[in-house]
Amino acid sequence: MTILEQLNQDMKQAMKKKDKDTLGVVRMVKASLQNESIKLGNKELSEDEELTVLSKELKQRKDSLQEFKSVGRDDLVKKLEIEINILQEYMPEQISEDELEALVQSTIQEVNATSKKDMGKVMSAIMPKVKGQADGAQINRLVQKNLN
Repeated sequence: MTILEQLNQDMKQAMKKKDKDTLGVVRMVKASLQNESIKLGNKELSEDEELTVLSKELKQRKDSLQEFKSVGRDDLVKKLEIEINILQEYMPEQISEDELEALVQSTIQEVNATSKKDMGKVMSAIMPKVKGQADGAQINRLVQKNLN
């Protein structure tokens, strides 16, 4: 089942249960997917493209969450935490820290990276491997740590 099909089912369930939080997030994600489809010429999105849109939405919320926490907007923090939890249900299972560390090290060897100058090479090689399964900031931190 594609992410869009799952979203349609969940939207129906949220309407029946009168779950406004889930309904709002599902509608927002569907709109983002439709906008991406239109941007790409009204074609059906592949699973990778759907994951990219979901990852972008999740990242935006995580960034906003940090901003709201720093200025003490607890009302918005709570709302965003709920949205993040709902969005994470549609994401693939996340890679553990140890697995990610091993993947980073093998990718560094794969592209023969030796210094921080090679960071771009490593990041461009590793990101397609972990699409939607790990946070880019976390990968970036691990790559920097391993390139020292």
